[in-house]
Amino acid sequence: MTANSNRRSVAGLAVLVTGAGSGMGRATAELFAAEGALVAVTDQTFEAADAVARGIGGLARAWRLDVSDAAEIIAVSAAIAAHFGRLDVLVNNAGIAEFRSLGDPDYDEVWQRMLSVNLTAHQRMVRAVLPWLRRSPSPRIVNIASTEALGATPGNSAYAAAKSGVAGLTRALAVDLGREGIPVNCICPGPIETGMTEALDSADKQLFAKRRTALRRYGLPEEVAQMTLSLCLPAASYITGAVIPVDGGLVARNA
Repeated sequence: MTANSNRRSVAGLAVLVTGAGSGMGRATAELFAAEGALVAVTDQTFEAADAVARGIGGLARAWRLDVSDAAEIIAVSAAIAAHFGRLDVLVNNAGIAEFRSLGDPDYDEVWQRMLSVNLTAHQRMVRAVLPWLRRSPSPRIVNIASTEALGATPGNSAYAAAKSGVAGLTRALAVDLGREGIPVNCICPGPIETGMTEALDSADKQLFAKRRTALRRYGLPEEVAQMTLSLCLPAASYITGAVIPVDGGLVARNA
């Protein structure tokens, strides 16, 4: 057991959340800040990140971070660690979604975007922050995937492939970093009320939720954030390599 194995607080830990300008990323940043963590709010646009950081107040700070840019990942991660003097938790939340069928003329372009933002960026972020995580008394990595990593929707093969890769990457990193005491876990959100789903017809969403989820509703970003926080508590030190659905029972339900 470690000195922090019974501690159920993230107060004082420095947390980097990607894609924190809206949705699940925003909810995650707000929750960690409410629990006393130092929060680096990052997003592709500084304005979105800054709005969230200003709303949080306190010791939260915003950075622009395009996770498809390898050089920017290195520079911003270093700046965040220098600002807080530490870095304890990485939440790989940034992601994009685009439906394309195999026969669509721009399928290859979409495939590359899905892999770049939804998968390659995850390993780049981990590699960039690893020197600081190794110094932390309670290091954590949480990768946000999707239930598309556990089962696919028609016309969504590029996204599903990338998210399945996140689950596989999580397990592999858990094995690689286990000897250093760095837990790595993955959350697979199901249907959640975010910017990615707000354009969908509300009646269609309600019908989908009733047909597919055990709880018969869409989830909220805050409900995903609670699982992320739970995995990052110092007391949750023996959980690693887990791929956890937060989906209202979508995966569990057969009919």
